Amino acid sequence: MALEEKGFSFEIKAISDDGVFSGYGSVFALVDSWNDIVQKGAFTASLEKWRGEKRLPAMLWQHRQGEPIGVYTAMREDDVGLYVEGKLALKTARGAEAYELMKMGAIGGLSIGYVSRDDSYDRVTGVRTLKQIDLYEVSVVTFPANEAARVTGVKGLQAAAAAEANAVQSLINILRGA
Repeated sequence: MALEEKGFSFEIKAISDDGVFSGYGSVFALVDSWNDIVQKGAFTASLEKWRGEKRLPAMLWQHRQGEPIGVYTAMREDDVGLYVEGKLALKTARGAEAYELMKMGAIGGLSIGYVSRDDSYDRVTGVRTLKQIDLYEVSVVTFPANEAARVTGVKGLQAAAAAEANAVQSLINILRGA
């Protein structure tokens, strides 16, 4: 079977200075630009298999198998979708690049590489429902297929904004005291 790729936007809950981030790699019950819907429970069997092997799917840059950019430290399904936590390899060129682009908000997508084990196709709507997926990798990408979730916060960026606000407030306080 050929490995399929499915892109999703993801919401970065936070990215720390050590490259740790969390967010959603897949959102359930939404039709994406490929006319696919991922059904809740689609990742359950695959994630159990990965847990049994004591590892998680690969973290790649733009689906390039020769360009791992970090590791996932947690993956699970919840009511929203496929929740992921990962750590970027900041001492690699691509890991550092992904980190900078995430902090800037220039990159905000994930895309899954998978094989569909069970799906159905609605001939009327033209929508395929993915019911069971063997997950092989989750890539950081520029253009995801599903735009449901976006970057909402980046700790490094928030810290810089807070430092700038504190500096401005300090200057205002100095000027008021003069």
